[in-house]
Amino acid sequence: MPITIPNEIPAAQTLEREGVFFMNQHRARTQDIRALRILIVNLMPTKITTETQLFRLLSNTPLQVEPYLLYTESYTPRHTSRTHLARFYNTFSEIQDERFDGMIITGAPVELMEYEEVAYWDELCRIMDWSNTHVWSTLYICWGAQAGLYHHYGIPKYKLGYKVFGVYEHTLAFTHPIRLFRGFDDRFYVPHSRYTEVREEDILACPDLELLSTSPDSGVMAARDTSGRRIFVTGHLEYDPMTLRQEYERDIAKGIDIQLPTNYYPDDDPTKPPIVRWRSAANLLFANWLNYYVYQETPYDLTRIAETSAAAGRGSP
Repeated sequence: MPITIPNEIPAAQTLEREGVFFMNQHRARTQDIRALRILIVNLMPTKITTETQLFRLLSNTPLQVEPYLLYTESYTPRHTSRTHLARFYNTFSEIQDERFDGMIITGAPVELMEYEEVAYWDELCRIMDWSNTHVWSTLYICWGAQAGLYHHYGIPKYKLGYKVFGVYEHTLAFTHPIRLFRGFDDRFYVPHSRYTEVREEDILACPDLELLSTSPDSGVMAARDTSGRRIFVTGHLEYDPMTLRQEYERDIAKGIDIQLPTNYYPDDDPTKPPIVRWRSAANLLFANWLNYYVYQETPYDLTRIAETSAAAGRGSP
């Protein structure tokens, strides 16, 4: 089944050109089925690009998905028009009484700042706390993953002094089967773009967390809480083929001393089209999250999220 989005949102035109099936809201609401309600807390400055990337991955599943977009009230985005935000986005105060099957918190270009210095940090903390009783499963991405690990478990981030930038090979950090990585190869690739990291030893020292995937070159890629209701991914599996190239050219234009993205251009030649190595892993991870951690676990009546969590011993995962 398709993702359900407004016909007028810019991502719809891109997905239609790509042959990605989506359903308009009127048609979806006349079907006798409840779509999965997925809240996307979009912290990226290029919001339309990020919307399209996430919609593309959320659509690659038999499940019907209805995404809701949220931007922070405590910080006004500068790179997205007010018209677009007013038409397609909500604020937390507008949706705080609602409940959702799942939530995605994106990355943000604020990683070199201390968390408490970020303009919307207090608001984001309220959203993360609110999710305990109003969202079944949350997927945290890149800086969002670092922020979630810090807020919920006190896991610090560390400045690297260089940028982890490129497409890195990863392996799984466990021997028992885990549904999030069902169908993955023994070695798979994930894009990263960050100046900070969380460390394996800190996650392993926390009894409420499980380390899921690492790379010898880019460090921790994925972890989760023991209930599976919080999943942390430090990479950018949602990236388009050209996203790293755009970031590289942007940094060069700003005069930043930046290396070529690792494992991205053939023969490290930026005049050649980049090699996409992560598409299958991206589609698998999002499909597995939606199926195993959202669809098969969330109570049909979303008002029962809090009591279902408590009954399962997961009131404060």
